[in-house]
Amino acid sequence: MKKIQKVVVLGTGGTIAGTAASASEQVAYTAAQLGVDQLMAAVPGLDKVLDGRQLLVEQVAQLDSKDMDHATWQLLACRCAHWLAQDDVGALVITHGTDTLEETAWFLQSVLQPHKPVVMVCAMRPASSDEADGPQNLRDALVVSAQPSAAGVCVVCAGVIHSARDVQKVHPYRLDAFSSGDAGPLGWMDRGQVQWSSVYARTALQTATLANSVMTFDVQQWPAVEVVLSHAGAGRRVVDALVQTGVAGLVVAGSGNGTVHHVLQAALKDAEQAGVRVRLSTRCIEGRIVGSSRWPDMAGLSPVKARISLMLELLAESSV
Repeated sequence: MKKIQKVVVLGTGGTIAGTAASASEQVAYTAAQLGVDQLMAAVPGLDKVLDGRQLLVEQVAQLDSKDMDHATWQLLACRCAHWLAQDDVGALVITHGTDTLEETAWFLQSVLQPHKPVVMVCAMRPASSDEADGPQNLRDALVVSAQPSAAGVCVVCAGVIHSARDVQKVHPYRLDAFSSGDAGPLGWMDRGQVQWSSVYARTALQTATLANSVMTFDVQQWPAVEVVLSHAGAGRRVVDALVQTGVAGLVVAGSGNGTVHHVLQAALKDAEQAGVRVRLSTRCIEGRIVGSSRWPDMAGLSPVKARISLMLELLAESSV
């Protein structure tokens, strides 16, 4: 007899769970108002898409993703680890707001490196809208979660499947607000079915090394890592102030091919002399830094994802 697998949907809030005073309102709404059980009830053809899988839901958090914090990340990672460890759980789906979705996706991928699919899903219109996109996005996420070849953390939005590493929000209100840049998406939804791209075949999983540190360390003790931006007329006040407050790491979002204003560069060198770890990224939304640079670059990660990776690197060192 075929063993019935479970799919677990974890709710964290966001626009997908938001409501407005009017069904015609697409912008003026309050995020994180509906529970994940209510969201699942609105998914079209839910029984068909589950195809015999048992559905479990859990409300992990209820917030606007602009307010995402380390404590919620830790809790979410712990709940993901719990469910992924269950033999009869085949996949996770996580509902999330769009503003910091790319950061949460990269955090979970970096910490958990799951061999089961963890599919993050969102919406650009509130659940109360008469043109809500959340129900279809959720349906697509459930389809992706059932794919035998699916593994790791991905993001599903507007019929496109993005990797946790490459996904970025690139538009403030368009339904297809996300892009994977030069890397391209992992795949697409085509008439309700998944069509993988060649990018997916090249995606490799790594071994988890950070899960224990992240889940056991008090988040108040996580290393402080901040992002600073290089721009015309950049000064050193921000860097100096961060060093004085005890920052452990800095990611500089350089211009172009990772170039840094000479005044900011001098401040970063002084910070490094004071023991602060410095890493380089670019503020360009596509491409990656090529050639040598003063500081190690983050292999194409966006500045906000580079911040997460540096924080986890420092955390792993401090837990040894």
